[in-house]
Amino acid sequence: MIGTDILYAANLLTNGELVAIPTETVYGLAANAFNGAAVAKIYETKGRPQFNPLIIHSNSFEKFLSWGIQIPEEALKLAEKFSPGPLTLVVPKGNKIPDIVTAGHPSVALRIPNHKTCLELLSAIDFPLAAPSANVSGSISPTSAQHVYEQFGEKIPYILDGGTCSIGLESTIISFTGNTPALLRLGGLAIEEIENVLGKTLDKSKILNNENPEAPGMLSRHYAPKTRLVIGNFEDLPTNLKERKIVSIRFKDYDKHIPHSEQIILSKNANLNEAAQVLFSAMRTADKFQADLILAEKFPETGLGLAINDRLKRAELS
Repeated sequence: MIGTDILYAANLLTNGELVAIPTETVYGLAANAFNGAAVAKIYETKGRPQFNPLIIHSNSFEKFLSWGIQIPEEALKLAEKFSPGPLTLVVPKGNKIPDIVTAGHPSVALRIPNHKTCLELLSAIDFPLAAPSANVSGSISPTSAQHVYEQFGEKIPYILDGGTCSIGLESTIISFTGNTPALLRLGGLAIEEIENVLGKTLDKSKILNNENPEAPGMLSRHYAPKTRLVIGNFEDLPTNLKERKIVSIRFKDYDKHIPHSEQIILSKNANLNEAAQVLFSAMRTADKFQADLILAEKFPETGLGLAINDRLKRAELS
């Protein structure tokens, strides 16, 4: 059921049920992070591997601290600048967070979402929410309540509708568990902004980990539509693929080799933020063409273009 009743959602979560929640990045599939049995329902419902940890959400860092979570000074510096927002911090977890949330890691991922409805829900409960994206594991992340319903239907007791996500890409994840802050996932916050605040370059060597990921979004295969996706230009495709039915996802200009009706332009204004917001929705639309191939243009390697290319690459590998 889709609705807007925040107190109803809070009661369900308090009683150990799952609720899909809106954030500015994507919709999350939420459970009480202190309730291991409720968190287990997330993994079961998504078909998510239990070695892949979850992010916990609250509406203040004071709450995280009160739950015994240690937050280093550099992490708090980023939090003061970018939270609420599309930033996740990986820090030592303390004893109150169940191991099922962190996949056995001694660290936990924290975030304060920048979404009015979600913050109202988080202020109405006295526990954090574990909430990965509200989709079947490995598939395209949802950016509307309808996307969630199309995936799960009545399998989730309640989908809290907060409209379309304003950013549309998952949060950027930075780890503070080593000697140098490390980038674990590209996302809705540009790396340049983070490095400017910290006054140092992030360690970018840990962004992929298929065996023992420290945070969500580190698996190489992810964000995949049902239709095969390839990154590149029409001219570079082998002849056998050029003859197939192709739908194209592009940044700002049409490809002259493909009918306009079979192309999805993400931002005619060449705005990477706008393109990021509609990327996952465009991938879902492309799937509905029932084409043989989705041909995605490579985006500029700057700002959120890095995160867009990251999602496309993982979809291509799936």
